[in-house]
Amino acid sequence: MTRRSPYQPSLLRLLHGIYSILVLLSLVTGFWVYNTFDGRFGRLSLPRINPIIDIHGTIALCFLLFTPLFVAYSIAIGYRRLLQLNSLNRLANVGSPIWWHTLQRLVNTGMIFASLFALGTGKLMQESWLPSGELEHTAYLLHLGAWAVLSLSLGLHLLMSAKVGGLPLLLSMVNLNYRAEDSPKLWLQKIRSRQE
Repeated sequence: MTRRSPYQPSLLRLLHGIYSILVLLSLVTGFWVYNTFDGRFGRLSLPRINPIIDIHGTIALCFLLFTPLFVAYSIAIGYRRLLQLNSLNRLANVGSPIWWHTLQRLVNTGMIFASLFALGTGKLMQESWLPSGELEHTAYLLHLGAWAVLSLSLGLHLLMSAKVGGLPLLLSMVNLNYRAEDSPKLWLQKIRSRQE
């Protein structure tokens, strides 16, 4: 039996797409910074890019500026994809479809908190620490932990989306087509009415 591809609102797909790219770029450049200047938990033989901290910082700044928009959308309009007031009760139905959907909402919510944790700890960092070998600052260690939490959250987000909706759900997030009633011309009106 094949699953029908669900339809995702075009504004969600746009915001989620930009957010996803920024998360991935932040994770990759963050690892590159760690790999270049630290490597205490393992290292890959990546080429040295001298301005990698500046590249990571620029991407992180874009991520910082964009995240409030995505979070506002998620809370105000896309709230059905996040934890609900009755989520704890639904977690009692282990193995049922609602249990899996509730876990997915928990992971979606966790992904947002992991992003905020990474952004917050990143703002506490000083660019000069790592090139000078100052690897024991609490803010850096927290940011390193935030990188791990964000990586884990992203993995769980993809796994739960695949479990709940399979490949059709994953592909629906990158579909470029939209319905007439979901036209970008109507986005402002939908935002005002908090409607997807």
